[in-house]
Amino acid sequence: MDDIVRQAMAKWPNVPHCHGWLGLDARGNWYLRDAAAQALGAFASGVPGARGALLRLERLIDFIHRNYEADADGQWYFQNGPQRVYVELEATPWIWRVWPDGAVLSHTGRPARVREALTDEAGRLYLAADLGLGLVHTQDVGAAAEALEQGRWGLRAVREVRADELPARFGFVTSPSLLQKK
Repeated sequence: MDDIVRQAMAKWPNVPHCHGWLGLDARGNWYLRDAAAQALGAFASGVPGARGALLRLERLIDFIHRNYEADADGQWYFQNGPQRVYVELEATPWIWRVWPDGAVLSHTGRPARVREALTDEAGRLYLAADLGLGLVHTQDVGAAAEALEQGRWGLRAVREVRADELPARFGFVTSPSLLQKK
């Protein structure tokens, strides 16, 4: 976490949390969801426009990456100064990039050590790692398959799972704003 963020948190400790305004898609892209986007439906609904606007400003994206964490309830957020901006997840809290040598990096650039590989009913590949659960980026499924075949991660098999069971099994919340409404 950035020092400037820690200082802001100390200076203003009681700033209300923000829900529904930031989303992470299955390819590691960030979306800003204004009131109009939120009114169209849930981030992962597939409704045109519900995702909001794709963030393109690299400095902002880097700031989000450095200050991306989870709370004790498995809700992921971006600490924006004194305010927590909870993240709507299309799939998982991490999106993995896999290099040809089998190295795995999160969408935020953090290295990860693979512990388990899973595939769901739609054929999507997930990796459970020291950082948590993440979906393998669609462009990197081939590199991940090669790493599995060559035993680079020391795994014996790929487990089959149901995608809707992953949040409970791995302790993350896909939609903190839905919890907020309950």
